[in-house]
Amino acid sequence: MSKEQFFQDVYEVVRLIPKGRVTSYGAIAAYLGRKGSARMVGWAMNHSHAEEGVPAHRVVNRQGLLTGKHHFGDPYRMQELLESENIGVENDQVLHFEKYFWDPSEELKL
Repeated sequence: MSKEQFFQDVYEVVRLIPKGRVTSYGAIAAYLGRKGSARMVGWAMNHSHAEEGVPAHRVVNRQGLLTGKHHFGDPYRMQELLESENIGVENDQVLHFEKYFWDPSEELKL
């Protein structure tokens, strides 16, 4: 699979994350059958701003940290977007992460 195809697959999953929910880089990688490729998902997210309709703010690290916030131009933009969806953030951490966590492997079962 090419890097470009992998990125497109990541974007397709991210577009399915419901408003008011978050997922992690690793959960996306596992869903795509690429467990251990969380960093590659992160690279895809770093480039996602060039893609239409990819809610990149809904992807955080496995502990709920906003590790991708510096790719939003304004360092507070990712937090603002999450808070606009009623997801609390404090010190770059999603509050009650487990409550808002969306696991594509569970939610998108065939």
